[in-house]
Amino acid sequence: MRRWKVALIAVLALALGFGLGTLRPIVDRPPLVVGQDAVTDAASASVVVRTENVGGTVLHILPTGERRVALILYPGGLVRPQAYEWLGRALAARGVETWIPEMPADLAVLGKGRADALVERIGPGTPVVLAGHSLGGAMAADYASRHADRVHGLILMASYPAQDVTVRAHWPALSLLAERDEVADAAAVRAGVGRLPAGSRLVVIPGAVHAFFGRYGPQAGDGVPTVSRADAEAAILAAASGYLDAVR
Repeated sequence: MRRWKVALIAVLALALGFGLGTLRPIVDRPPLVVGQDAVTDAASASVVVRTENVGGTVLHILPTGERRVALILYPGGLVRPQAYEWLGRALAARGVETWIPEMPADLAVLGKGRADALVERIGPGTPVVLAGHSLGGAMAADYASRHADRVHGLILMASYPAQDVTVRAHWPALSLLAERDEVADAAAVRAGVGRLPAGSRLVVIPGAVHAFFGRYGPQAGDGVPTVSRADAEAAILAAASGYLDAVR
């Protein structure tokens, strides 16, 4: 009997150690470091980390001139906000103010209402566009489906609304699909456009992969790109800029 107890304790200890080892990368997330993943020509953009009156920690990228539109970008699953700083910096010269919220455990499904405090902070008079990559896009679509009157647009990057989510609004959305993406189901992304507002369109980023939307390194299961990251980012920026320029 004693041997069984010792064996049981050993198994439980092993299981606990394995569980802690598995959960640690999720619970203990890397620090949010400004500029670490965002070397860009738009070096003059001001980027700060804010924590007051924004519902939590958020990466805030100010426009280089007059603010014309505000972009709230939900990160992909287990991806840090700084991975998308490159896009916010690049958009700053076009009058776009970007807010990238840090999600609980870096999972937007645990913080899909983060836009509430940010919309309040931005205030009336400035149109707000919601965006998201992968899981963050699905949660951004969920938020937009329930608060279409609070936002003025939606950009989905390698993402789509859940099957039970339909976004009904007076504004069209933009869906971006990486041509070589092996993480997001291309058929699901294309079908998801049908659950977006009338006039929404799909733009395919030639040769790009899932991980090219954010600067967080390669992703397991992703495809093999046929273009450089720089070319893919230029195409993503062009599509997003064209959409944001039309927001009123």
